[in-house]
Amino acid sequence: MQAPTPELLEAGPDQVYRPVSDTPSAAGASAVSMGTRRPNLAFMARHPAHAIALGFGAGLARYAPGTVGTLWAWASFLVLQPWLNDVAWAVVIGISFLLGIWACALTAKHMGEPDSSHMVWDEVVAFWLILWMIQPTGFWGQVGAFVLFRLLDAVKLGPMAWADERFKGHGLRGGFGVMLDDGVAAFCVLLFMAWWRY
Repeated sequence: MQAPTPELLEAGPDQVYRPVSDTPSAAGASAVSMGTRRPNLAFMARHPAHAIALGFGAGLARYAPGTVGTLWAWASFLVLQPWLNDVAWAVVIGISFLLGIWACALTAKHMGEPDSSHMVWDEVVAFWLILWMIQPTGFWGQVGAFVLFRLLDAVKLGPMAWADERFKGHGLRGGFGVMLDDGVAAFCVLLFMAWWRY
């Protein structure tokens, strides 16, 4: 499929849209990291991978798209929870993780950025995992999980930083990295909450 045209991405005067190859050169990587381009509705509708990576619109938020994506994950979990048992949740989360690798890899290529903050499917899947694993948990326990996850995802210390840097780039490897660092943050949240409880 043809790469999106420039008007499908909103960019500042110093941010020129450039489609990139799966293995960008050093110059290309430098150009990619110049700043964050904010995708719009037309870009999201251009390809199914865009819709998935952008959290079906949550990633279009002008401010704090990662937080908006996590809130979307929380709301959708509450809607789906009565209908899905543990096996179904394991299947949904597993498939969503694999689908996210493909969707984020392709969307990153079309946006010209290896890990745009507007790609929020990684937050969605990671927070689904947290909420599933901490059940049964009341409202304030879920609030605590939300705050801790957003904090760890934002600061990217220790294992989160390793996952973020180790797999950064374009192609499926980069897509895996996008999904992995939030998965690691989710694992750290679960470890902390297990320690807190027991």
